[in-house]
Amino acid sequence: MESLRGARSNVQQFRHLKLNLINTLPPSRPISRFQRDHLDQFCQDELEKKHRDKSYRYFNNINRLAGDFPRAHLSDSRHQVTVWCSNDYLGMSRNPHVLRAMDEALTTYGAGAGGTRNISGHNRHAILLEQCLADLHNKPGALVFSSCYVANDATLSTLGSRLPDCVIFSDSMNHASMIQGIRHSRAEKIIFKHNDLVDLESKLASVGPPRPKIIAFESVYSMSGSVAPVDAICTLAEKYGAITFLDEVHAVGMYGPSGAGIAEHLDFDWHRRTRPKALARPPESPHVVDVMSRVDIISGTLGKAFGGAGGYIAASAKVVDFIRSLAPGFIFTTSLPPSVMAGAHAAIEYQKANPGDRLLQQVHTRALKMELVAHGLPVISNPSHIIPLFVGDAEKAKQASDLLLWDHNIYVQCINYPTVPRGTERLRITPTPGHTEELQMKLLKALESVWIKLGLQRISDLSEEELFRQDVQPVWTDEQLSSCR
Repeated sequence: MESLRGARSNVQQFRHLKLNLINTLPPSRPISRFQRDHLDQFCQDELEKKHRDKSYRYFNNINRLAGDFPRAHLSDSRHQVTVWCSNDYLGMSRNPHVLRAMDEALTTYGAGAGGTRNISGHNRHAILLEQCLADLHNKPGALVFSSCYVANDATLSTLGSRLPDCVIFSDSMNHASMIQGIRHSRAEKIIFKHNDLVDLESKLASVGPPRPKIIAFESVYSMSGSVAPVDAICTLAEKYGAITFLDEVHAVGMYGPSGAGIAEHLDFDWHRRTRPKALARPPESPHVVDVMSRVDIISGTLGKAFGGAGGYIAASAKVVDFIRSLAPGFIFTTSLPPSVMAGAHAAIEYQKANPGDRLLQQVHTRALKMELVAHGLPVISNPSHIIPLFVGDAEKAKQASDLLLWDHNIYVQCINYPTVPRGTERLRITPTPGHTEELQMKLLKALESVWIKLGLQRISDLSEEELFRQDVQPVWTDEQLSSCR
């Protein structure tokens, strides 16, 4: 009883001290009401900045027609246009094999996945798709994400944060998803000049051997069309003990005899002879010399050349299990629906066995590039399937895109900051197997008209720029194109 009375007395003393303390404090300021009263104004001010520097993003209502690829209609279904800037590079979004697989899965299993992979989203479609992706990249394992943005962010942030004292070397032109993943990792970041092996080696050498190192880079850079020296970067990684993380987003489906990307394409003949149906050799074999097996982690997308949605990584079984077990971007995200995974699986298997689409896409790209250069239009030179047309002014790039859409029924979106640096604004053209010679001639005529009307610069005005060198050899050689026909 005495102890209880003592405890009550202590409580009363504490309350008395607290009351005295409160009475001696200065009057408190009113709580800020910024979020409720000023949020709209703050957003408006920031948007006005975007309008002033001409980097505000406009979204066109483009409804692509599966039965009339590459045509689409605008908000008025009677107003049809030809789409020249889609990342559906091979038209796989309307491939009958893909649509049939999706329809069967949709009818049998419904529209949604039912939850995250751990709860109720793990199913036969996920298992088969990941096995297919692992085989595509000659890796023991693969992991599917809701998008490749999430795959890059989740993988780089998880590795960078978990590897002790990690340093990540990032190409200066890396995609926003990789930049975000590195930022989220809070690891030290060192940026090297785009595709510059001398600069990369210098920076690798500046970091002590004991520290874990990751080199993060892309194979095909989507806004310039440049291609990384994957083989040479792997050599540097091996020399300095670095992990390689290769984003093949704009290359999967487009390069290599199986459509696995640039890393496969670099050993084209070997893969064509030895990997038509199954893994050529165990990836852990000490005798492996092909470039794709030398890359530690490959990320890719199911939403571009494969025509669907989603992203993935392919790597060793232990790396895949590590990311699967620890990456919040995978653990807490609802799984892709069964129909989407079934469609992706069908698209990959189709492209493995049927290279005709990517061959025709390359032929169309070559033909259009040559015609554009012959017309003096400023193509940014590159060896890939992407055709960037240099404008160099945000307002004029938007005007050029609008003129093509409304005067010529051609949709080519303008690309501005922050996707590309200010002063390098451009139109980005991506031919597909469906862009016939007739459509190419219509595009050329329209571009010529727009360039004259807006007084845009031509190759002759920019002849000193390295961007416009025309001696760049395409990734696909004549011999490779011929061998796959």
